[in-house]
Amino acid sequence: MLVSRLELPRNKEEMNYKHWIRVDLLAIIFVLLLSSCGGAEGSKPNEVASSKEGKKPLIVTTTGMVGDMVSEIVGDKAEVISLMGPGVDPHYYKASQGDLKKIRNADMVFYNGIFLEGKMEGILEKLAKSKPVYAVSEKMGDAELIKMTGEGVEAQYDPHIWHDTKLWASSIPNVASRLGELNPKLAEDFAKSGQRLQDKYMKLHAETKRKISEIPQESRIMVTSHDAFSYFARAYDIEVAALQGISTVTEFGLKDVTDLVDLIVSRKIKAVFAESSVDPKHLQAVVEGCKKKKHAVEVKGPLLSDALGEAGTPNGTYEGMIRHNVNFLAEALK
Repeated sequence: MLVSRLELPRNKEEMNYKHWIRVDLLAIIFVLLLSSCGGAEGSKPNEVASSKEGKKPLIVTTTGMVGDMVSEIVGDKAEVISLMGPGVDPHYYKASQGDLKKIRNADMVFYNGIFLEGKMEGILEKLAKSKPVYAVSEKMGDAELIKMTGEGVEAQYDPHIWHDTKLWASSIPNVASRLGELNPKLAEDFAKSGQRLQDKYMKLHAETKRKISEIPQESRIMVTSHDAFSYFARAYDIEVAALQGISTVTEFGLKDVTDLVDLIVSRKIKAVFAESSVDPKHLQAVVEGCKKKKHAVEVKGPLLSDALGEAGTPNGTYEGMIRHNVNFLAEALK
C-alpha cells in the first residue's frame, strides 16, 4: 500500500507499529461492518451477487472521473453512482453512513487507486476479498506513473493520472473487461463501447496537445494551489508550479510561499490558478507577497483538478473537465 504525505511516520518503529496497526484495525472493523450488513450468504470472494429481478446492477465509484468513464462504457445497462461530487477533495474525503450503504449494496466498485482516496483505499483493498472492487490504475506500471520522493517510504506515486488523457484512456480496456465479469452476456458490448470511448479520449489528447502548443513557450507555466497537474505537464509540455504538494492535506509554510513569490516575480507571471476543490484563500498569501514586491498577479479560475464540475453541465463530464482546463489556460496564458 502506498502512503500519503499526511501518513508519513516519524521513524521506522512508528511505521511498523503505531501507524499500520491503527489503519489496519480501522480497515478490519469497516469491512466486518459491511460484510455483516449485506451480501449473499455463502458467496465466494469476488463473486458478483445477483441483482434483484428487474433491477439493473449497481456500480459505485469514488470520484466523478472514474464514474464518468464507467457510465460511458455501461450506458443504460447499469446504475452508476459516484460518492464524490463536484468540488469534493478526495484527499480529505471521509465516507458517510450513506456512502457505506451504497458500497454495501453495490454489485461492483471502482476507485482511482495510487492512494488518491487516502485511508479508504486500504479499506477497499480488504473489501475486494468479498466483493468485486477494482482500481482504475491497477494495470499501470511504474514506468507510466510519476514517482515522488518521500522520507520513510520506498516509493510514492502521483495519483492524478486522469490529467494525462492518453494515460487515462489506457485504463479503459481493463475497466471494460472487469465490467464484462459483472455481466458476461454484455462483455462484448462493453468492450466495443470501451473502444469507442478510448478513441474519443485519444482525439481529446491530440486536441489538448495542439492547443497547449499554441501558447508561447515563455508563457507556458501554470501556478496552482496544489501539485495536481504533473501528468498534465509531462503529457502536454507545460511547466507547473504549486503552493502545496500532491495531497491537499500537506500543509504549506512560509518558505513555500516565499519560493513561489520569487518564481512569479522573476518570471513576470501575471496569473495564478485556483482549483475547484481547494480553498482559493490559500493563494492569497502568494498574491500579497507579490504585491509587496511591486508585482501584480491575479487569481484566476477555478481549474477542475480533483473533481468534475456540476452534473448536467459540460464540465460535469471528464471530457468537459479537460476541455475547460485547456481552454481556460490557453486564454489566460496567451
